[in-house]
Amino acid sequence: MQGQDPRGSVSNTPAMPVTDDEIREKYLERAIRELNTFAHDLRGCTDCPRGQMSPVLGSGHPQADIMLIKQSPRSAEVEEGVAFYGRSGNALMKSLKRLDIDPLAVYGTVCVKCPVPDPGMADPACVARLVEEIEIVRPRILVLMGEETVNLVNELGLPLAEKVRYEPGTLQKLTPTREVLVVPDIDDSLDDDHEKRAFWTAFRELGSWWSSLPPW
Repeated sequence: MQGQDPRGSVSNTPAMPVTDDEIREKYLERAIRELNTFAHDLRGCTDCPRGQMSPVLGSGHPQADIMLIKQSPRSAEVEEGVAFYGRSGNALMKSLKRLDIDPLAVYGTVCVKCPVPDPGMADPACVARLVEEIEIVRPRILVLMGEETVNLVNELGLPLAEKVRYEPGTLQKLTPTREVLVVPDIDDSLDDDHEKRAFWTAFRELGSWWSSLPPW
């Protein structure tokens, strides 16, 4: 819609959003654009020795309240190029349903986005791209899966961030506006009943956090 200036002539400047819905829509559009650019840059990156294979991209809502982060992708995720595709994603969907958490409020990604044989082979600059991804999505809480993920996030130097302790199931303050929940690595928990119970015990704290949010 074109704006009208005080002299009655038509202006080419787009009208500013005036309602909450319009403002949210503008923020969503911006997040989608920025994630598309982020994905394009990842595909063009040559810092990691991944050869002709594509990087593994995050998936979920571009403005999610909850951001799930694990260290590196498994084979199904590498094949599809999407984080949390396959067994881990299916297990998480069941867990979110049990906790009455809206899946549309969740975004999942990996620290090491390139399918390298050993996560330690990833270029530190590539891992540091996680900072940009977090700032695009702007989640209220990060769920860090596994001690290696905690160590990597601590090394990122997120603005105003406090050091995260590997204490599964304990909510911690990451920044003045963002919390963090540490849980065991989900991939390691899928085939062991003891590890599965440990993951669920820690992860269900996310349900308490979610239910405490204001209803808007």
